[in-house]
Amino acid sequence: MDMNLLLFIALAAVSAGALAYGLLFSRVQSERTIERRFETVRNAESDRNVVRAARDRVAEAAKRRKSVQDTLKDLEEKQKARGQGRHKPPLKVQIRQAGLTMSIRQFYLASAATGFVMFILFLLMGAPLLLAAGAMVAGGFGLPRWFVTFKRARRVKAFLDEFPNALDVIVRAVKSGLPLNDAVRMIAGESPEPVKSEFKRVVEHQQLGLSLPEAVMRMPESMPAAEASFFGIVIQIQSQAGGNLSEAIGNLSKVLRDRKKMKAKIDALSMEAKASAVIIGSLPIVVALLVYLSSPGYIMPLFTTSTGHLILLVSGIWMAMGLLVMRKMMNFDF
Repeated sequence: MDMNLLLFIALAAVSAGALAYGLLFSRVQSERTIERRFETVRNAESDRNVVRAARDRVAEAAKRRKSVQDTLKDLEEKQKARGQGRHKPPLKVQIRQAGLTMSIRQFYLASAATGFVMFILFLLMGAPLLLAAGAMVAGGFGLPRWFVTFKRARRVKAFLDEFPNALDVIVRAVKSGLPLNDAVRMIAGESPEPVKSEFKRVVEHQQLGLSLPEAVMRMPESMPAAEASFFGIVIQIQSQAGGNLSEAIGNLSKVLRDRKKMKAKIDALSMEAKASAVIIGSLPIVVALLVYLSSPGYIMPLFTTSTGHLILLVSGIWMAMGLLVMRKMMNFDF
């Protein structure tokens, strides 16, 4: 084939390609520009979706936080309304919180019987009539109330020892798919006292028509412990604001155990001061007893003369004031 013909064909092909490129360049450039614009729009739409999703999450978190704050405020107001005189509740409430089944009438009859027994006992021991009357008053008014207070404090302590274990059982039950109501009924049927009776009372309130949060919020009325209030608040907030129930109850159980450890640590740190207070408080009585055993005539004027009675009265008042101050310094409320 002639070289000139080949060159002519090559030049013709190049010319045709250049002409086609020149004619189609603007169209290709326009398509590229349109594609870049579409890509920019798609990226902007994706960014807007991400921003909108983030804004929705922030708004949802703020809404939930506001709901929790409102719930806490309402619960605080209800606790204040219910907690008027919680530190010194009525005698009927104290008897119920102590786990006793007696009525007010039975309590007063038992108090009168205790006072009468103390009066007769002191008379049989040869005590003066005035001292026997004082023992009757102490036995009728002080001893039964002290017994109720003692039983109440011991019941609260037993509840706090077992309550975190009950919460752990509820957490495991909820994680395994069991409804919260069934978990509460399981605690009411299998836990030791007094946790069993408190959760049984919650189940009874539900059977009367109350919801579970409302029934749990009534627990502090029969169990005067802050931990019972914490449990009611957690259930109330979870029912209104939602969230992971097992995690919330698990965190509450951890907090209760930490509070128990802190209380034990405080008791250990204050044990030295308590021992000192016991020694200082008992020292005058021990010294008086030893002096009476060694030299009765030396100390008897304190009990047989009006001046001795005055000295004993003033000394007793000062000792009581000192013991109350030491007790206040050793007791920590947290």
